[in-house]
Amino acid sequence: MAGAGDAAKEYVAGSVAGIAQVVVGHPFDTVKVKLQAHNTTAYGKVYKNAFHCTSRILLEEGIRGLYKGASSSFIGIAVESSLFFGTYSQAKQLLQGNYEDGRPHLQVIIPSAASSGALISCILTPTELTKCRMQVQGKDVMHGARYSSPLDCAVKTLESDGLRGLFRGGLATLFREAIGNAVFFCTYEYSRYWMHKYLDSPRFSSSSHFILAKDIGIGVMSGGISGMAFWTATLPLDVAKTIIQTNPDPHLSRNPFRILSMVYKRAGMGGCYAGLGPTLTRAFPANAAAIVAWEYSAKILGIKRV
Repeated sequence: MAGAGDAAKEYVAGSVAGIAQVVVGHPFDTVKVKLQAHNTTAYGKVYKNAFHCTSRILLEEGIRGLYKGASSSFIGIAVESSLFFGTYSQAKQLLQGNYEDGRPHLQVIIPSAASSGALISCILTPTELTKCRMQVQGKDVMHGARYSSPLDCAVKTLESDGLRGLFRGGLATLFREAIGNAVFFCTYEYSRYWMHKYLDSPRFSSSSHFILAKDIGIGVMSGGISGMAFWTATLPLDVAKTIIQTNPDPHLSRNPFRILSMVYKRAGMGGCYAGLGPTLTRAFPANAAAIVAWEYSAKILGIKRV
C-alpha cells in the first residue's frame, strides 16, 4: 500500500484528470442532456438529431449555451475525479498484493472500480442535478423554474424539495457509476496492458521521442475506448437519471427501471439510447484527455504506474 504522500498525489492527479475532462467534454454533454430531456416526452421529439440540437443552442444562446452548468461540473468533477481515481488506485494497490505478475486481473479491477464508482455517486448526484437542470433550460423549455446559476438552482431545489431533492436520481447514478466504472477500468487496464506489451517489444525504437509519443498514444487510445465502453454499457441508466432529475413532476417515480420501461413504451429502444451520438462523440476525446492528464500528472508527481 502506498504511503500518505503517494496517496495524496493520486488524488491530485485525479482532480487534474477531471478538469481536463470537463473542458473537452462539457459541450457534448449539454447536447446529450437536451436530447434526453426533450426527446423522450409524450409531446414528441423537439430535436431531429444532435446536429440540430447543437445548431439550435448556438443560434439561440451562443457558445455559452454549450457550457451551461459547467461551473458546477468543474467543482463536482474535480472533487469526484480526485476521489474516483485516488480511491481506485488505493484499492487496486491493496488488492494487487496477491498478484505480482504485472498483468491486469478482473478480481482486482472490478471491485476497485465498482466501489470507487459507488462512492463518487454520492457527490455526482447533486452536482449533476444542478448541471442537468441548467442545461435543459433555453427557449425550448416548456415548464419549470428558471435558474440564473448552479447555486441558484441548488438553493431553489432545497427550498422546494429539501435536502432529499438534491439527491433525486441517486439510485440511477449509483447503478451507472458502479457498473460503468467497472467496465471503464477493465477496458482501460487490458487495452493499456496489451498496447504496452506490443509497443515495448524490441522491434520498436527506444528513443525518448518515441517513448513520449507512445505513452501519449496509448493514453489517448485506452482512455477513449474505455470512455465509449462506459457509455455504451450505461446510457439507458443515464437517460433514466436525466428524466428523474429534470422532470418537474414531484410524483414521478425515482426507480430508474420503471422510468426506462416508460421511455421504452413511448419512444422504443431509441428513446432508451437518446443522446447516444453526442455521448460517444464526447466519450472518446473527453476520456482520452482525462487519462492522459491523469497519467502525466502522476508521472510529474513521481507516482509509478503498475
